[in-house]
Amino acid sequence: MKHIIEGLLFLSGDEGISKEQLLETLEIDEKELEEEINKLMDEYIDDKHGIELVHFGGKYKFVTKEVVYEYAERLFSSNRMATLSSAALETLAIVAYKQPVTRAEIEEIRGVGADMMIRKLLARSLIKECGRSDAPGKPFLYEVTDEFMDSFKLESLKELPELEDYSVTVQDELFDNR
Repeated sequence: MKHIIEGLLFLSGDEGISKEQLLETLEIDEKELEEEINKLMDEYIDDKHGIELVHFGGKYKFVTKEVVYEYAERLFSSNRMATLSSAALETLAIVAYKQPVTRAEIEEIRGVGADMMIRKLLARSLIKECGRSDAPGKPFLYEVTDEFMDSFKLESLKELPELEDYSVTVQDELFDNR
């Protein structure tokens, strides 16, 4: 059971998962859940791991240990902008054009999970949390940062290139092929 909880915690990412969600998903009693969670917490408190299991705001989640911060900062420093993957740039563009935007909205547009890209962009201070949506579950909203503006030498988001209206292009192509 411990490995299933671990997997669910990993999948929940930065959002975390509540005790109620775990109980409902696993269909186990509260005592058994607490025992398994405590085992995981004890295991991840050990120095052999770079992450730990925490319980904040009614949610369980994995977080990076403080000892990793200095190295993460080096890894994701802004002077490494050229090393952003196309997936990270795509995610960043979605945030810039659609902000404020939730992870689910980003994933809907991209068609793939965006949790890792969001974490990478947060670590590089290119995006930030700017509140919570009124949607069910109150997901975080994301927007670009001043660091983003500096990195791309923008004074305002109005300087971003205009997006083409692809819906018109697709309709025109469909009718032109008759």
